[in-house]
Amino acid sequence: MATPNNRLSLAMERTGQWVFSQDIPTDVIVEVGEATFSLHKFMLVAKSNYIRKLILESKERELTRIDLSDIPGGPGIFEKTAKFCYGVNFEITVHNIAVLRCAAEFLQMTDQYCENNLAGRTEEFLTQVAFFTLTGAVTVLKSCRHLLTYADDINIVKRCVEAVSAKACSEANFPSRSPPNWWTEELAVLDIDFFERVIAAMKQRGAKALTFAAALITYTERALRDLVRDHTGNGIRSSDPDDSDSRSKQRKLLEAIVDLFPSDKAAFPIHFLSCLLRCAIFLRPSASCKSELEKRISAILEDGTVDNLLVISFTYDGERLFDLESVRRIVSGFVEKEKSNAVFAAGDLREPSSAAMQRVAKTVDAYLAEIAAYGDLGISKFNGIAILIPKNARKVDDDLYRAVDIYLKAHPKLDEIEREKVCSVMDPLKLSYEARVHASQNKRLPVQIVLHALYYDQLRLRSGKEERDVAAEKNQLQMDVSLVRENEELRTELTKMKMYISDLQKNAANANSQGHGTTSSGSAKKTTFFSSVSKTLGKLNPFRNGSKDTTHLEDGHVDLTKPRRRRFSVS
Repeated sequence: MATPNNRLSLAMERTGQWVFSQDIPTDVIVEVGEATFSLHKFMLVAKSNYIRKLILESKERELTRIDLSDIPGGPGIFEKTAKFCYGVNFEITVHNIAVLRCAAEFLQMTDQYCENNLAGRTEEFLTQVAFFTLTGAVTVLKSCRHLLTYADDINIVKRCVEAVSAKACSEANFPSRSPPNWWTEELAVLDIDFFERVIAAMKQRGAKALTFAAALITYTERALRDLVRDHTGNGIRSSDPDDSDSRSKQRKLLEAIVDLFPSDKAAFPIHFLSCLLRCAIFLRPSASCKSELEKRISAILEDGTVDNLLVISFTYDGERLFDLESVRRIVSGFVEKEKSNAVFAAGDLREPSSAAMQRVAKTVDAYLAEIAAYGDLGISKFNGIAILIPKNARKVDDDLYRAVDIYLKAHPKLDEIEREKVCSVMDPLKLSYEARVHASQNKRLPVQIVLHALYYDQLRLRSGKEERDVAAEKNQLQMDVSLVRENEELRTELTKMKMYISDLQKNAANANSQGHGTTSSGSAKKTTFFSSVSKTLGKLNPFRNGSKDTTHLEDGHVDLTKPRRRRFSVS
């Protein structure tokens, strides 16, 4: 580490390269902290109105020492301002432009005092170079962290925020390079105070919720890397002190991030919210911060998986369960939301059983099966989560039965009453056949549950027999109705046939009454004709002698069209 004397000699050595070469000896020593600079008054006064005022207002006849320890940037920046006064070139970059602009304002090196002064040069660089790109604007804004008093007074921070927000919104809508969300990585390097200002400016510009939600996700993963990205919890022990400085900073950072969340509940993926909630459980922020995360997870719980709930439930090292109250409140909030939706949609006060509710029911049952094996899980906590799901949301209770069986296996010391209490969350009558067979042979289940399963099997067998009887009766009734319809059609066709033959008989009688010179042979023919007709009519009777066959009918002397052959029945 350099001593004060070393710093003094280094400063003198640097200034000597561009000051001591002058023929005129120096007449003033400028002190900046522990560093000193031997310079010429007239060179400094020519550019700095502040130094000119100090010399004029000095009570000393010959001012030989000036203290500028309050200058922004310290000795390094004063050296550059002094070089500017002497016309020595130096490099202006996005890293030092903010502090140079503040130093120029501090020394009153403005264009009003002198043309082409340092303030004008730095303004030109800010406008044409630093604010031209997102990376440059972010770098300048980040460098203002230790210059807030000066930078705010001359609006550098405000201008940087406006430039950054404008570039970020433009990149979000029309990406200029890959990956499309590269701009979120640029914003992630900012301090939380500057990041809040940028997000607020983006909202004012009309940015979509998903746009600054993407920026918030990237910022959180960078700022709370160990707590959000490291799902295994390596390096984080449950015994870490909660009141350490690092935990305090992380706690405040988490609360600030949650306060920036957009109003859209679906702006963030559920896995990100789950990781953030686990972080909140570990850091113990304000109650409002934790509650906001729980409500947002409840709003999109139907999109979640078992892993999302397990992330919340376990410590980072996986050694023990967290407080399960967060999971209980999340599931309860989702169920209440579904009930409200059902009432407003159809005015139905019954328990909700929507597709979303059924998905959540399967997720919760699978979650219970995962945590059931932990010995420190009490019956009240296990049942408290299981009964949150409405009974009609589960078509079958097989998944819940599996969770109950795992719990009973992991807690073998439970007595009969305690086992019955665990099993009370499921309905034995809603188990599938395979699950009932398993339950009837499961020695871990209480006797009452086994009897329920066996009794239900008997009911199903009886119900199945009754259903078969009802089906047979229904089929018989359909057959009877079909026969009645066919008989009616048959009667109609027979009636038409009789009317047709009657008309033929009348026509034949009229023809015979009009004939002349009728002989006995003709009379015989007439008798034979009517006899054949009568015989034919007799044969057309389908019910004569109980016969149903009409295939032996003869046409006689009349060209008759036979009716359609069909099956007859007596009604």
